[in-house]
Amino acid sequence: MDDEGLLEVLHAAATAIRDALDGLEDWGLAGTRDAQYRSDLVADAAALGVLQAADLGVLSEESGAHGLHRPVVVVVDPVDGSTNASRGIPWFATSLCAVDAEGLRAAVVVNQSSGVRFDATRGGGARRDGMLVQPSGCKALNEAIIGFSGYPPHYLGWSQYRSLGAAALDLCAVAEGVLDGYAVIGGSRLGSWDYLGGMLICTEAGAVVVESEGRSLITLEHGDRRTPFAASTPELLDELVRAAAVGAG
Repeated sequence: MDDEGLLEVLHAAATAIRDALDGLEDWGLAGTRDAQYRSDLVADAAALGVLQAADLGVLSEESGAHGLHRPVVVVVDPVDGSTNASRGIPWFATSLCAVDAEGLRAAVVVNQSSGVRFDATRGGGARRDGMLVQPSGCKALNEAIIGFSGYPPHYLGWSQYRSLGAAALDLCAVAEGVLDGYAVIGGSRLGSWDYLGGMLICTEAGAVVVESEGRSLITLEHGDRRTPFAASTPELLDELVRAAAVGAG
């Protein structure tokens, strides 16, 4: 499958999830495991139907690993920001990222409230609704608007901050210059489904992404957790990482 075909499958999976959510009446907790919502289960089933029919492996937040031996594995968060979704906050997404032996290959992140779609392919740039995006270019933390997952233990020197509740969309906001940076902080940890799609969109747009403890961000282990930082420029990223490290221990 070429990159164009792969993107078509990822977009089709996101559309199938939207269709499934449209038929959902109760968006509350499912009672299956902590913080798992009915929307998560319905969306996961819809995504698996499309991705497995395309003979792709899947690593899903909700149902785990399916066919990780396949050459291409799609890491999927069916509803990123499901608490937002359950409360009617219009900032929740589907995130899909295809991974092969060379790394991140293709990604689609869809704001399932607004319908805005981001996508990227390795070496092919990043787009919002078909138009290329680029980060803000901000270089100084004291001029930056920073998004957080988790609660900062102290003031890091930002101009302003936001905590929006959907990591995939937060990272896409860095890619398109809506946010200048993003950090997972204060004890928060993310699974790879939370950030890989947004990470590829960020890097293809020209932003920079690192793991705060120096670990690889690409993992297909369901139990792994990471703390990604992203910024519009290397200068801002360095300043943000240094500021977060002060007193972190």
